[in-house]
Amino acid sequence: MYKLLCTLILMTLSASLSAADTGSTRALHSLFDREWEYEMSHNPVAASSLGDRRWNDQWPDDSPAAKQEEFRHAKQVLNDLHAITRAQLSPEDQVSYDVFEFNTSDFLAGEPYKWYLVRTNTFSGIQTVEGTVHSLRFETVKDYDDWIGRLHNFPRYMDQNIELMGEGIKLHVVIAKVITEKVLTQLDRMDYQDPTRHGFYTPFKNMPAAFSDQEKQRLTSAAQQAIRADVLPAFQRFRAFMRNQYLPASIPEAGIWQARDGDATYAYLVRHMTTSNMTPEQVHETGLKEVERIGAEMERAKAESGFSGSMQDFFNFLRTDRRFYAASGDDLLEYTRARAKEIDPLLIKLFRTFPRLPYGVEPVPSEIAPGMPAAYAEQAAPDGSRPGQFFINTYKPETRPKYDITSLILHEAIPGHTFQGGIAIELKDLPKFRRYGGYSAYQEGWALYCEGLGDEMGLYKDPYVRFGRLSNEMWRAVRLVVDTGMHYKHWTRQQAIDYFLQHVATTEYNATTEVDRYISWPGQALAYKIGELRMKEMRARAEKQLGHSFDVRAFHDSLLLEGPLPLTVLEKQVNSWMEKAEKQVTLK
Repeated sequence: MYKLLCTLILMTLSASLSAADTGSTRALHSLFDREWEYEMSHNPVAASSLGDRRWNDQWPDDSPAAKQEEFRHAKQVLNDLHAITRAQLSPEDQVSYDVFEFNTSDFLAGEPYKWYLVRTNTFSGIQTVEGTVHSLRFETVKDYDDWIGRLHNFPRYMDQNIELMGEGIKLHVVIAKVITEKVLTQLDRMDYQDPTRHGFYTPFKNMPAAFSDQEKQRLTSAAQQAIRADVLPAFQRFRAFMRNQYLPASIPEAGIWQARDGDATYAYLVRHMTTSNMTPEQVHETGLKEVERIGAEMERAKAESGFSGSMQDFFNFLRTDRRFYAASGDDLLEYTRARAKEIDPLLIKLFRTFPRLPYGVEPVPSEIAPGMPAAYAEQAAPDGSRPGQFFINTYKPETRPKYDITSLILHEAIPGHTFQGGIAIELKDLPKFRRYGGYSAYQEGWALYCEGLGDEMGLYKDPYVRFGRLSNEMWRAVRLVVDTGMHYKHWTRQQAIDYFLQHVATTEYNATTEVDRYISWPGQALAYKIGELRMKEMRARAEKQLGHSFDVRAFHDSLLLEGPLPLTVLEKQVNSWMEKAEKQVTLK
């Protein structure tokens, strides 16, 4: 009787827990679905880029009232999430719970600092929004009509952004004068007379052949009229606002510390961009240590090459000796493709999960090459219809050393961005907000971590190639010092440029461009090195804890198979993997 009673009690408890678990799971996924719909309807451009065409003629509502509503909504969503018992969820759902909680809490944490009132910089903002066309599909007549509708709606979107920036002026939440001047230069270069020369007109220059001539004529005429009557006057209003109101109100020096609550704002942006709990002081000290460490390794690589002069002399030697450069753009492309093929078969030593889609190595299109970086990746299409691409810039090959190519491939292609991104889009069971989300600290941190894997693959035996890799790593380490130097330690712009030139083999023009990037986008450049260092720390801890049973391929699975994660969540995930790995060793 006693045994039967115990059995019945256990069965009742088990059924109760199962029911609770099912209820919590349903509630969680219902919340995810509801919030994805909210996000798409409130960010119609993002929806369009993901193939959801329901709001194809609309822009986001960026009115001040809408911004306040977003924060109110996020507070309610966080309450709804916390009403779900996390412990009753599966391990997979617990990860999604943690990511969703991080995203919402991080968004709410930024509300007091009003940084959303900064609507532009030299890399993004309302004056660069014409690039939107490159992420959209233009396949049907309705796609084009919707885009024309979006052009007609653009003035409202522009005026909302101007209103937010006007509020930023009142609260002294503004960008530095040097960046405002650069944005004005971008606006001055715009053609305000010919609508066919505006980026918004790009889709109409190459319409599908299936469209009738009459339809093409109607669409091109309507597009030109919309750009002439709606878009260009909106940009003219923005240019006048920037020159007459925003420029005089811009902060005079480089650092965000001059803005309202500047120190607290920067501390938040550091946490936000690195998805960690690091302080600006910790980041700065980390940067100084990394600069010293990498500098010592660069000295060793220089010595191994047989060069006996100073580091500056070595920089000059590498910049000017023709042996390090391809004879032509075609030769550089051929060298890059050959090097990539050498790397491909080596990955099996370090990975057991590979993306199904291949990747290609292509030259940067000639029409945009002069303004593009040495290399970059284009992620595979979310629906798997297009593989990832690694683009190598073959413009002016005499300025692009071959000793940089290996680390560029590892970073941008394999096992960096196209590799990681290819795996991520195949994780079909993840909620949409995770499949299509991302974090610079994770993605750029992973890519920089992958550069270091070249040592394990024997790719840096040549001292010049190793020096090229170290030079690229030094670039990212210097960012930690310079970014925090300006925004936290009150360095001037010139101090930052001088520090950059002291430690990185580059021109003053390139150093200035980089420094202005950090002024434009406080904290963003910290993500690369902080992400890489955290991943290296996780690996070192796993190697120590697991000893001889450590499997680097399993470790890499633990980093990759949950998709992009905030570093705080990634660390919990890796710790969970280590606990399971330890138990498996004990059972054996």
